[in-house]
Order: sequence, then structure tokens, then C-alpha cells
Amino acid sequence: MEVSRHNPSRLPFPIPLAGLEAGMIAALWMLAWMGSNSAWQRRSFWTAENLLASTFFGGSAVRDRFSAETLSGLALYLLVYSSLGCLFAAVIRLKLEPMRLLLVSVLVALGWYYVSFHGIWKALSPLIPLLHAERPTILGHVIYGAVLARYPRYLPRLADEPVAAVPENSGNVENQPF
Repeated sequence: MEVSRHNPSRLPFPIPLAGLEAGMIAALWMLAWMGSNSAWQRRSFWTAENLLASTFFGGSAVRDRFSAETLSGLALYLLVYSSLGCLFAAVIRLKLEPMRLLLVSVLVALGWYYVSFHGIWKALSPLIPLLHAERPTILGHVIYGAVLARYPRYLPRLADEPVAAVPENSGNVENQPF
């Protein structure tokens, strides 16, 4: 029986893909924090997503419940913050030790908050910078940066670990069990 080995060098972009994955997970943690904070303040858990959905649907997307428009806001958050994670990992690569990586990723996340909420969203969708809860959103970006700093953990392992056993006669159809 031949053992199949996973070769991480064959992946086209392992570091940016690890950043994409970490950015998605970090965005989900950030949104969980902002939703929990909104619920604690007796607003809708989906306030942040509905507010971002106002980019596409205007003021009618700002509701106190989950709606179809909420999905577009959630998708936009995940798209933007996953892309940011991908870009961050592609630029930083594996150049920093873990504590510096944590500090840099939190600073990048806070910088992105100020650029996006006080610049980009002000031009694209004026309701977002006007109605967002500033302090919870800033803390959400700190959480995002802290989780994003874990992107090296999503890189494929470099060790030669067996992944799956491949039968020797895998090309012969007659000897297959099904």
C-alpha cells in the first residue's frame, strides 16, 4: 500500500490563504462581540450587519431584527475583513515574532477602523459612521486584530505526515468494493 503525502509547497499561496481563513474567523469573533454588546444594550444583535447593509439598501436596512438585508451586511463584513486578513498575511508573511505580530495586527485593525469608518464609509454610506457604536466597534477591531495574529496557525504543516492511504490498485475498477 502506498502512502499519500501532502506537500504544502504545492499550494499556490499558503500564507495569503491562511490570512484569509484567519480574517474570516476574526471577523466572526468581532461580529459576535458587537452583536453581544448590542444585545446587552437592548438593541438588535444584528445592528452592525443591518447598518452595513444600508450601503446597498439605504436607511430601510437599519432595522431592529434579522432580515434579508442583514445577510448582505454580514456578507460585506466577511468579504472586507477576510480580504483584509489575506492582504495582511501576504504583506507581513512570517517576518515577525508572535508578540510583535499581535501588536502589529491590532494596530493594523485599529488603523483600518479609522480609515474605513471615518473615510471610506463616510463617502460610500454616510449612515454607517453616523450610527455605529464607536467604542464597541473599536474594541471589536482590537478583537479582530488579536485573532488575525493567529494566521500562522492556519498554515499547512511542513512535516511529512501521512494524509491518506491510497490502495495500490486504485486505477483498477474491477477490484473496487463498490
